[in-house]
Amino acid sequence: MRVSFLGTGAAGGVPLFGCNCVACDRARHDPAYVRRPCSALIESGHTRILLDAGLTDLHERFKPGELDAIVLTHFHPDHVQGLFHLRWGAGGRIPVYGPPDSEGCADLYKHPGILAFHALAKFEAISIGELTLTPLPLMHSKVTFGYAIESSSASRFAYLTDTLGLPPRSETFLTDWQPHGLALDCTYPPQVEPKNHNDWHTALVTLGKVRPQHAWLTHISHHFDAWLLNARESSPRIDIAMDGDRVNLPACSKNPAPC
Repeated sequence: MRVSFLGTGAAGGVPLFGCNCVACDRARHDPAYVRRPCSALIESGHTRILLDAGLTDLHERFKPGELDAIVLTHFHPDHVQGLFHLRWGAGGRIPVYGPPDSEGCADLYKHPGILAFHALAKFEAISIGELTLTPLPLMHSKVTFGYAIESSSASRFAYLTDTLGLPPRSETFLTDWQPHGLALDCTYPPQVEPKNHNDWHTALVTLGKVRPQHAWLTHISHHFDAWLLNARESSPRIDIAMDGDRVNLPACSKNPAPC
């Protein structure tokens, strides 16, 4: 299984419009530090699934038929805004899976165009080509799913954004499932009372409970990037994901080493 981080930014991205902090200035001078809307491409064999659709140039990034499905974590604009242009395309319909949010986002349900929306149910796995995805409830301001993704070769990868900690049942599922890799929301540097998204400390607590073999932090704000420039805390099994990063996951071992 290959995971490509197409975007790793929180809402507003990096650089943030009008901000002159050290992280935003760095991103303006070096494109390597730009963070676009949080999104990932999952590939296994001939199967390609896009996780979240916040990138506004989806119609340019992918040709018709290149994606087997788009899977949404939730319907906040920074995770679905790329669908608004894509829906008016021509050709075959594109399956779009997501949580059972009756409101969706704006008029996507009313005018779906070539998009075919399907509501998923928590903990009920679905198979798309060579990949099996199990929706996991997360803790956010809108109904949100993370996904436990397993390939036909037994690679296991969990994608958990946007969330502040994990509901007990989702945490238990992941602890028993033992993911080889895990991408986790870490929007903020250490805070007293983070809201809707993990800060550094809540992310570490979650990883300490789930104990994946390796973790990547994503959905990162300019505040967190600025903090990282002087941070002294780190872990050898935790990476800060960057736009464009690609990870090849081997078959999941039965006893993965913890973070």
